[in-house]
Amino acid sequence: MAKILIIDDERAIRNTLREILEYEDYTVEDIDNGIDGLQLIEKKDYDLVLCDIKMNRMDGMEVLTEGLALKPDLPFIMISGHGTVETAVEASKKGAFDFISKPPDLNRLLITVRNALDRGSLVTEAKVLKRKVSKVRPILGESQSILKIKETIDRVAPTEARVLVTGANGSGKELVARWLHEKSNRHNAPLIEVNCAAIPSELIESELFGHEKGSFTSAVKQRIGKFESANGGTLFLDEIGDMSHSAQAKVLRALQENRITRVGGEKEIEVDVRVVAATNKDLLKEIEDGNFRMDLYHRLSVILIHVPPLIERRDDIPLLANSFLEEICNEYGMPTKRISEAGLEALKALPWTGNIRELRNMIERLIILSDKVITDADVRSFANPSAPVTALPASTAAAAETAAAPKTNFEQFKNFQEYKDFAEREYIKFKLEKNNWNVSKTADDIDIQRSHLYSKIEKFGLKRGE
Repeated sequence: MAKILIIDDERAIRNTLREILEYEDYTVEDIDNGIDGLQLIEKKDYDLVLCDIKMNRMDGMEVLTEGLALKPDLPFIMISGHGTVETAVEASKKGAFDFISKPPDLNRLLITVRNALDRGSLVTEAKVLKRKVSKVRPILGESQSILKIKETIDRVAPTEARVLVTGANGSGKELVARWLHEKSNRHNAPLIEVNCAAIPSELIESELFGHEKGSFTSAVKQRIGKFESANGGTLFLDEIGDMSHSAQAKVLRALQENRITRVGGEKEIEVDVRVVAATNKDLLKEIEDGNFRMDLYHRLSVILIHVPPLIERRDDIPLLANSFLEEICNEYGMPTKRISEAGLEALKALPWTGNIRELRNMIERLIILSDKVITDADVRSFANPSAPVTALPASTAAAAETAAAPKTNFEQFKNFQEYKDFAEREYIKFKLEKNNWNVSKTADDIDIQRSHLYSKIEKFGLKRGE
């Protein structure tokens, strides 16, 4: 049952309220002053506080203000024998749920208490649902690199510093951006995400800055851009390295002046946005090649956070796999399956070109196709039949990486970017052939936007039947 605290310096009032509320099966505690009442609020979890306004040691309005600072969602009902309209209005402005005059009317008191408790329950449920919808899952891992990322997020999130998140596709850059927003002072404002690679270059400016009616052929009405939508909150620019030069120049101006102009418009619009950007590219190399502006890079990279690929944190795979197991089984409404120790070792031995995203997809596939206990044989059969699985030596995970790596002539590559392009091309080619060149199915399989996959096919000159 709900737990209620009464703060009043009149014993008779406390006893009367306690008797009424306990008769309704509420759990009641009472105290005769605001100072001790605040200590109880800090230490214990109450569902409701009934607080007198005129008290000796501390005024009830002070108790209300400091109590809500301690527990922002805790409903307060203020009571007073000297109640006026002005007092009631002031209490409401300070955050009180309602105001009741002394002596309290029994029916009004009980109705107000029930309404306040119902409101508290709705606030709690709304927060739970918001967390479920917000896609903010924990950052799982105990490796040094992940612990460093968590520490950096805790330090950086409350500031207004811009952050550039780097890392391979599927490594978890979006999750880092979401936690930067969640732990910031802007967490109650929107987080707007834009995948720059998924938007054609001729539309990226309209997407970011909006457009005025008639500014181009298909602009049949005015449109608000992502910068305006994120006003007061955070704008997450994913795959920033794929942005056109023209859009880069406008983003730079928006960051410098906190103003934007819609496409086809003349009016400057002030925006208050914190920008977090992410990329899987080496932006310094892109700058050398003339594909990215150096001044924009320095504007974005006040703080740099690099998310390592999964092969550099293999010891986190059991933790991630078991978390995905529980999550996916709950989604499917089935009893949670488990992975044998040998199965986990087999997972750790895979090359993981798709990183965390690939791991989750594999776990989902294993849940569907395996029995109650997922074995190493299941991993070999269902996880990724094309990937070599080698038993991990007891010594180090590095040996497993070597065993799992494909036989490739590494001397042919002049630099790391060339090798990355080669590996990405071969991976996409294999997936397309496996899915009989069904682009939509392949995009779902490797968990990227279909338009992004088309861009990759064009970039690498992939053709069916080659």
